[in-house]
Amino acid sequence: MRALEESGAIAQPIARRPRLTAALWLGLALLLAAVILGLCGLAAGSSGWSLAWSDDWPLISAIRAPRSLGAFLAGGLLGLAGAIAQGVFRNPLADPYLLGSASGATLAIVLALAAGGLVGVPIGITATAWILKLGLVGAAFLGAMAGITLTLVLAQGTSRPTVLLLAGVVVGVLLGAVANLLMLLAPEALRGAQIFLLGTTGFLGWRSVGPLAVMLAIALPVAVRFARVLDALVLGESTAISLGIAVPRMRLLLVVLMALCTGAAVAETGLVAFVGLVAPHLVRRTVIVTHGALLILASLAGGVLLLAADVISRSLMPPQELPVGLLTGIVGGVYLLVLLHRRGEGRAG
Repeated sequence: MRALEESGAIAQPIARRPRLTAALWLGLALLLAAVILGLCGLAAGSSGWSLAWSDDWPLISAIRAPRSLGAFLAGGLLGLAGAIAQGVFRNPLADPYLLGSASGATLAIVLALAAGGLVGVPIGITATAWILKLGLVGAAFLGAMAGITLTLVLAQGTSRPTVLLLAGVVVGVLLGAVANLLMLLAPEALRGAQIFLLGTTGFLGWRSVGPLAVMLAIALPVAVRFARVLDALVLGESTAISLGIAVPRMRLLLVVLMALCTGAAVAETGLVAFVGLVAPHLVRRTVIVTHGALLILASLAGGVLLLAADVISRSLMPPQELPVGLLTGIVGGVYLLVLLHRRGEGRAG
């Protein structure tokens, strides 16, 4: 690390004062958007929007406020994990679910729900809500960690990124197949698992806000502390090694950090698509910064994206709600299609 800090090629920010100013303005804009969306979240209820906050205060303090704050924190963790993943693998299409966390969490959820069905005790949607509050959060987190651990074991560490990615694909397919088999044997588990698979912010409460806030408060400073490692990896692994970086060890640390962020978010909100992938993209298309600023801005962007999806999901069809994962999947997919189309036009021109 010392050699890296002493290297002028890396220690000097690639962006001069105007670019740093642009990054600062982007950060302030994201914070302002978060505040505005948070206020919208306080007004959005099951019967539509209401600005009678004094009358609705019990609902606001008990349900809407923790849900909005939890959505922002979970999105922040996904945005941070996505920025780390794209930096570690030097791939702009890398996302937090790349190494088996999603399939591991899904299998854990299905196991918890299928247990009752396999022994003859049906589990419905209402019961699933209570189980989710009481135990599925921990099961999903442990499942996500188990999936990534299995990927690391199969890849024999992080020294070979390509092998690590392939191991993640294999783990995802295998664990997904086991989860599908369990849902086939216990159909009751499928109805309950849909809540998790589609992604939801409906179960976020003050008990969720605490763990999410603690995880983000720990993970973000640690990630920024090792941001120069990501800057060096952009230049290539051989360059990073020549600068004195223990690449395998640093990559393992960053992968573990990414896993913890992803596991904490998935445990509380389920599988929310595209937030971790799109958030760093939006930042890079707006400003050019090194990873120190990118990690912070991507975290803010992820929080704003998921909070916006939460507010929209509550507002489109009250009293019914769209799953936020479905909404982010549609919007994220359209964004990537537009981006792909523009790049194709640019190459053709």
